[in-house]
Amino acid sequence: MRRVIGIGETVLDIIFKDDQPISAVPGGSTFNCLVSLGRCGVKAAFISETGNDRVGRKIIDFIEKNGIDGSGVNVYPDSKSPLSLAFLNDRNDAEYIFYKDHPKDRLDFNYPEVNEDDIVVFGSYYAINPVIRPQVQGFLEYARSHGAILYYDVNFRASHKDEVVKLTPNILENLELADIVRGSTEDFDVMFHKTDPDAIYRSQIAFYTKKFICTNGANPVELRADGGLRKQYPVPQTSKVVSTIGAGDNFNAGLVYGLIKYDITRQMVERGLSESQWDSIIDCAMQFSANVCQSIDNYVDMEFGESKKVKK
Repeated sequence: MRRVIGIGETVLDIIFKDDQPISAVPGGSTFNCLVSLGRCGVKAAFISETGNDRVGRKIIDFIEKNGIDGSGVNVYPDSKSPLSLAFLNDRNDAEYIFYKDHPKDRLDFNYPEVNEDDIVVFGSYYAINPVIRPQVQGFLEYARSHGAILYYDVNFRASHKDEVVKLTPNILENLELADIVRGSTEDFDVMFHKTDPDAIYRSQIAFYTKKFICTNGANPVELRADGGLRKQYPVPQTSKVVSTIGAGDNFNAGLVYGLIKYDITRQMVERGLSESQWDSIIDCAMQFSANVCQSIDNYVDMEFGESKKVKK
């Protein structure tokens, strides 16, 4: 069976509403994506690092309970696990404060087995962090040479806007390695002062890859792809939005799930997907994203996962 390998950060998300903490759950962009895939029976492995503390042990335990191979998660005895504070507003959108000492980051791991048509998910600051860039880039190049599909979620936070110039070469390298790129209008506004999907695609994406998905909160999802394909997908109305914290991460999970469900191979992606194929996999992405917005957790619920179960 095809496997999904994610590389990214682990954090403990402490969630606030009306300035009062209401929940604390393991998180991280790629982490959230993999947990949802694990709950759907997708074979998944995670490459990351955490501290040797109560938070780190909670995260490792959570990874294993959700059926994810966590052997690639390094536990560093002299490091504290990172925290994220997420403050929900009246629309249950989140504003973040991160607590992590990035200069002390390090990443030691043996490359996991990567086979043709496996899917590698990467993104956020973790994918461009200069301190661990050689290891991340080396793994991405290794995975690509072994025939994996590389899915890049830009996810560039405003907290790093002062580092854009320094980080741009790493971002461009990621775009060049990626087969499919997703980003939000907020990401591209911070990085390039652009929010129009066509302008972003023409000036920043199309030179590197023709497969681009741009999200914009509750506004329609924009697709730009091979052969001049240009399409909008209205976001389904969710009756009860509890939190949007995991919405983008689970859009990623749903899209990756769709690639597996509909047997989309690396060769098919390179050749260019049909409009109906994009319709099918983006529909999966929408379903995952809508589900996660209905709870305070960062991942799809167990019932949803059971309904989407794939055979390992």
